[in-house]
Amino acid sequence: MKKQFVYFVLIAACIASCGVSKNAADNKTVFADNIIVAHRGAWKKNNLPENSVASLKHAIELKYAGSEFDVRMTADDSLIVNHDPHYNKLPIEKTNYADLIAFKLSNGEKLPTLREYILTGVENNISTRLVCEIKPSEISKERGKTIAAKVVQLVHKLKAQHKVEYISFDYDILKKIIEIDPKASTQYLEGNKSPDQLKADGISGADYHFSVFKNRPEWIESAKKNNITLNAWTVNEAADMDWLLANGFDFITTDESELLFERIKISPTAAGWKLVWSDEFDYTGLPDSTKWTYEVGGHGWGNNEQQFYLEKSLENSYVKEGKLHIAALKKDFENLHYTSARLTTYEKFSLQYGKIEVLAKLPEGKGNWPAIWMLPESIRKKTEPWPLCGEIDIMEHVGKDPNMIHVSLHSQLYNHMHNTQITHFEKFPDVFNTFRLYAVEWTENSIKFYIDNNLFYEAYKGQDGKVTTNEGWPFDKPYFLILNLAIGGNWGGEVDDTIFPNVMQVDYVRFYQKTDLN
Repeated sequence: MKKQFVYFVLIAACIASCGVSKNAADNKTVFADNIIVAHRGAWKKNNLPENSVASLKHAIELKYAGSEFDVRMTADDSLIVNHDPHYNKLPIEKTNYADLIAFKLSNGEKLPTLREYILTGVENNISTRLVCEIKPSEISKERGKTIAAKVVQLVHKLKAQHKVEYISFDYDILKKIIEIDPKASTQYLEGNKSPDQLKADGISGADYHFSVFKNRPEWIESAKKNNITLNAWTVNEAADMDWLLANGFDFITTDESELLFERIKISPTAAGWKLVWSDEFDYTGLPDSTKWTYEVGGHGWGNNEQQFYLEKSLENSYVKEGKLHIAALKKDFENLHYTSARLTTYEKFSLQYGKIEVLAKLPEGKGNWPAIWMLPESIRKKTEPWPLCGEIDIMEHVGKDPNMIHVSLHSQLYNHMHNTQITHFEKFPDVFNTFRLYAVEWTENSIKFYIDNNLFYEAYKGQDGKVTTNEGWPFDKPYFLILNLAIGGNWGGEVDDTIFPNVMQVDYVRFYQKTDLN
C-alpha cells in the first residue's frame, strides 16, 4: 500500500513539473466545430483497421472534432491501442507486447502502442481531439486505476494533455484521473449516473449510448444546466443523428461520419434553430397527457365530416413502436358510423414564429382526410372567430386524390369559402409507404412550407396591399398544433368502407425557435 502511494505521488509530481504549457504548434490548436467524433478512428470508408494509426491520421485529415481509441495494458505493462480484450485470440492483459506484435493489422501495421498513437495524434494536428477510452481491467479494479495513472503520466510526458480527453465505463478510473490531474476532461460511458452526480464527482461529460438519453430526456437539460458535456455513442442511423442534433449535443460518436456530415448540413440547428418542444413518441400507450389534449365530438366540424372524435381511446390514438398512431375505424358511435382522433397541443404548448417539423406517413384510401395544421389560441379563447383568427395548414391530403399534398393559409380575406385561400398543391411520390417530413418556417414576414427539407411553397407578408392587415395576415400571435384524421365531409367526399382501420403514423413532432427571426 505504501509503495502504491509513493507511486502516485511521483506521478502527480511529474505532472506538476510538466504543467500545462504548450509548444508553438500547440498554441495554434483550434478544435473543429463539427461535433463529429470518429469511433475508433475514421476507418470505415477506406476499410482501414479500427484503432489503427492510419484510421487516426484519416480522422485528422478530415478535421473531425475528435477521434476515439481504446487503451489496454499488456502483461509486461505496455500500453497499447486495441478495443477487444483479446488480440488474435491472445488475452492482452496476460500476454507480453512482443508476442502480440507478431501479428500484424490488416493493413500491415503493427499493433500500436499508446505512445506511438499519441505522437501521431499531435503531429500536424490543429483540429482533432484524441478521445482516449481506458478499458476496465479484467484482472482487478486496482489494476484499472494503475492503467489510468500510467496513461495520464504518458500523456503529460508527451505534453499532449491539451489534446487528450478521457472516457471510460469504469467510474473509478475517471475519478483516479481527476485525482491525478484535476484539469483533465473526462466523460463517463456507462449511462447509470445522472448529470447531477457527474457534476458532484467532478466528471465533465456524459458520453452515453443514445438510448439512455431517449429513455431519460430530462438528463439532457440537466447536463446543460450543469455544464456537463453531452456526447452519445455509437450513432449510425440518420434518425438518431437528427434527434441528437435537434437536442443540441456537443458531440456525436459515429462510424458513419459521412452520413453525419450530411445530417448536420440539413439540421435546423445548423441554421440557428433551437429545439423548444418535441414528442419523439418513445413510449407506449396513450399520447403523453403533458403534451397533448383531445378535441371531442361528432358535429361535422364545419365540413360535414362523418367521424366522431374520441378522447383517450386506445383504439383511435396510441403510441406503439416509437410512432403515434391516429386511427379511424368503421365503428358506430352515437349517430355516426366512424370514430377517429384529433390531438392538439392547446394549453400544453403554443408558439409565435418558429420552425415546426412533423415526420409522418399518411393513410391510403378513398374518403380519408389526414391533416397537420395550426390554429391560434384566440379561437379557443373565443376572442376571434374563424377565419379572422387565421389558420396554417402544414399538410392536408384527401384519399380520393392520391399523393396530392396541399398547404394553405386561411384568413378573413383569404379562405376556402371564397376560394381565395393562399395555397399550393402538387403530387408528391409515395406518401403512403414512406415517412415524409412536413415542415414550416414561420417568421414575422413569411411562412415557408417544406417537404423533406425541400421548399414546397412560400408566402410573404405584404405580397399584396391587403396582406399586411390582420384580416389578410393574422399570423402574428401564438398558434398550437393539430393532428387529426377526418373521414368524408365536404372535401373528403365518398368513403370506401374497405379502407378501415385507416391509420396516420407520426414519428416525431418538433418545434424550434430562434431569437433572430426576420
